[in-house]
Amino acid sequence: MRTATALLMAACVLGCQALATTASMAAAKPVAAKSAVYRAPRGPDKIHPDLNGVWQTLSGANWDLEPHGARAALQMRPGPINPVPAKDVLALGAVGAVPAGVGAVVGGEIPYTPEAKKLRDENRADWIHRDPEIKCYLPGVPRANYMALPFQIFQSDGDILIAYEYAGAVRNLFLKDPGPAPVDSWMGQSVAKWEGDTLVVTVTGQLDSTWLDRAGNYHSADMRVVERWTPMGPGLLRYEAEITDPATFTRPWKIAMNLYKRQGEDAQLQQFKCVEFVEEMMYGQYRRQPLK
Repeated sequence: MRTATALLMAACVLGCQALATTASMAAAKPVAAKSAVYRAPRGPDKIHPDLNGVWQTLSGANWDLEPHGARAALQMRPGPINPVPAKDVLALGAVGAVPAGVGAVVGGEIPYTPEAKKLRDENRADWIHRDPEIKCYLPGVPRANYMALPFQIFQSDGDILIAYEYAGAVRNLFLKDPGPAPVDSWMGQSVAKWEGDTLVVTVTGQLDSTWLDRAGNYHSADMRVVERWTPMGPGLLRYEAEITDPATFTRPWKIAMNLYKRQGEDAQLQQFKCVEFVEEMMYGQYRRQPLK
């Protein structure tokens, strides 16, 4: 009898402990969920997140926004069995090869109209002569944000400016809408506002001369880009952009990727004013005595 009573009391104690543990875990769940929401340090205005710093993506989006496998070159031609690098890029060897990438397009595929996709394919087949990056033209938005070179955000209590290492490109983000852009330009006009801790930037007025990547993806002058910059953790931004261009795409579509903040001695921009680097390629033929 005493043994049965002892066993009953032990079972009761264990059951009560289990219930207490379960209750404490249940009570802890809302706290854990709440603590998972990152709140970035406040910026100079003491209200909005501090986005100051040098940022860079580690994605391969500039090679090709869509998911892609590694391939021998950006520009290919038919071979005896499989496609081979085009003659104009053959000497680049492995330096000109394309690394594999998971892509940045939400859903995987850019929704071109049939006519626009044909032009994309023509661009890809003649990349060496058509990609504006090769001639050091300003990259436009969103491409400027995922090139191989970093950019720096300067944020004060009333102004935001983005400076890019590539070609010395800059963007002034208007926090008060000045109205339509007076003229189209390479980097367009950027109008920004805050939605909670997310900086939302609408970009319009871009020239149709920029591309979206090295794979021939392009747009028209009617393109409208809505960017979303959201702090996700210390030194981590989530970058999203919705692209609308009825002349080129059947519907609006999005890209998304992470941006990482450079630290230490790497947290500075260098100069890459590449205009002078391409002068010989573009104008050398006009020398009085062209080089041989």
